[in-house]
Amino acid sequence: MFRGQFRHNLDEKGRLSIPRRFREVLRERYGGSGLVVTRLPECLVAYPWEEWRRLEERLMGLPADLPEVRLYMRYFLGSAEECFPDRQGRILLPAHLREAAGIEREAVLLGLLDRFEIWNPERLSIQMEAAREGFDDLSRKVAELSLGGSQA
Repeated sequence: MFRGQFRHNLDEKGRLSIPRRFREVLRERYGGSGLVVTRLPECLVAYPWEEWRRLEERLMGLPADLPEVRLYMRYFLGSAEECFPDRQGRILLPAHLREAAGIEREAVLLGLLDRFEIWNPERLSIQMEAAREGFDDLSRKVAELSLGGSQA
């Protein structure tokens, strides 16, 4: 599973080094598969190919005649790019994705179990501060949603 936070610089071509621990997860859990990277409103998100296929299957079941579903699909799926790590463990982040996420020279990779996010460091700092300030409420909400109902 992807866990932890790592800060890396992009090279002049827009390549981002995947942290060693994330590369190990890709190799051991997913057989070294590539990634699908797409945008969220505040950052990028990278899915191993197997997880992306599961997500696509769930999305295929949504009613495509609903305007909200079509808009979501355009935004989320329309930006998706396959990215394959090179021998040095780097992926090329396409310019349109870097621009959408405000990523220039530095990025923070944040593990989220079956996927990881790629953040502009300043944007992530703002999000983490908001999470810190509202953590008690967040913790209660997550406990309500979880099967066990225990708080973190």
